[in-house]
Amino acid sequence: MRQTEARFGDSSGVAAARSRAATVAEAAAEIVEQLPSDGLAMVLVFLSPYYDPDQFIAEMTVHFGDMPVYGCTTAGELAPDGWEENSVVALAFSENDFKVVARPIFDLAAFRVEDGRRIGGELRQELLRRDADIEGYRSFGLVLIDGMCRREEAVMSAIYASLDDIPIVGGSAGDGLRFERTWVFFGGQAYTDAAVLILLSTSLPFRLFKCDNFEPTSTKMVVTEADIEGRIVKELNAEPAAEEYSRAVGIADARLDAFSFASHPVLVRVGGAYYARSIQRVNPDGSLSFFCAIDEGMVLTAAKSRNPIGATREVFSRLTDEIGEVSIYIGFECIFRRLDAEQHQFAREMSELYRQNRVIGFHTYGEQYGSMHVNQTLTGVAIGRRPD
Repeated sequence: MRQTEARFGDSSGVAAARSRAATVAEAAAEIVEQLPSDGLAMVLVFLSPYYDPDQFIAEMTVHFGDMPVYGCTTAGELAPDGWEENSVVALAFSENDFKVVARPIFDLAAFRVEDGRRIGGELRQELLRRDADIEGYRSFGLVLIDGMCRREEAVMSAIYASLDDIPIVGGSAGDGLRFERTWVFFGGQAYTDAAVLILLSTSLPFRLFKCDNFEPTSTKMVVTEADIEGRIVKELNAEPAAEEYSRAVGIADARLDAFSFASHPVLVRVGGAYYARSIQRVNPDGSLSFFCAIDEGMVLTAAKSRNPIGATREVFSRLTDEIGEVSIYIGFECIFRRLDAEQHQFAREMSELYRQNRVIGFHTYGEQYGSMHVNQTLTGVAIGRRPD
């Protein structure tokens, strides 16, 4: 049996690798050793900020040559053995099961909606030209985007509108818990202020999914003053934002930190459904910086948590009912879900659940699902097995 066939032997068309090597060169070499050497459509890498992003993508380019390598930096990794830190995770996609096209989006600070629609439309046409004569193929998209750009909503709405029937999912790149600078990979280089749109067509069964574990309460807060461009809420209910938020969720504002924000997100209602909006930090002036777009007049609803283990199992069970046995989940999980799990002592159980179900991906600064940029969720795509 050829190496490629052996390493795609689970009939999924996707092979996974992980390294915790001390140096960039050693980590890249370990990843390459674990993946097939030929017959690939692309490789995705999710890289801890422990490693230098420029050096790592350069090493991967040396090993893979003309093979496309895309990816981003992380706030933690979803590895074959469960949750990881200070590691690199990679996925290789078989060219027998996937056709792949991709396009970068640079200079997000100056992003225009018409540019996003043009790029999405052109990439969709490119995919259709490649697969027009392949009956039964279906398509989905992955988006990796600079997690510090504050442009996710504009990018996602523009791309989503241009792809017609192609669903999309993805994640915002991370930087551990530093929130300073994040990177995406394209064309053998690492970029900030950029995104990568990847479209895939496949004959394998798949479903995109979103999982969260929060429900709305009756407690409401109205954004009465904000810096919209900076995603900073200055006042809630005409009171200092941190003070009013603390009162609403029942914690002392002196204790506000990443763990309290992870346990007490707020929700926004869009189209009859609630979506989480996570707070990144409290600022010295008592304002609150958010991961998602905010606006004056926006109504925020305090959330209550339900068992995340049970909620995630329910999603996995539903996906199995829909597409049969799932060979791999490509996952994009908010870093605040991980912090919440660690604070409430169920991180080990959640990590084991991911290991058992082969959830591979990374912890994010935000998740993409359809036209939405969301927080405090696990989004991704479940890929089923190739029919015998």
